[in-house]
Amino acid sequence: MHIREFQQLIKDMYWHKDSKRSVEANFIYLVEEVGELGSAIVKGDRALIEDELADALAWLVSVATALSVDIEEVALRRYGSSCPRCGKNPCVCNRK
Repeated sequence: MHIREFQQLIKDMYWHKDSKRSVEANFIYLVEEVGELGSAIVKGDRALIEDELADALAWLVSVATALSVDIEEVALRRYGSSCPRCGKNPCVCNRK
């Protein structure tokens, strides 16, 4: 499955709810999921980490949908062949 297909799957499943909230409200759910992912990482619970990664991805594509953004297209445009900062693959930036 491609990212675009996953985005459509989540839209088909949840857009009837997500579209009733503002973009900002959907974004708050994404932030909450990222926080839950952080907690799962700290706990070291692999199954919970996997669930929270999936939840965060689902909310990320929901936010993209609310903004009418094809997340696969923009991600590949920015990261499709090389680091957007240094232009190399692998990255050679001094970034940590």
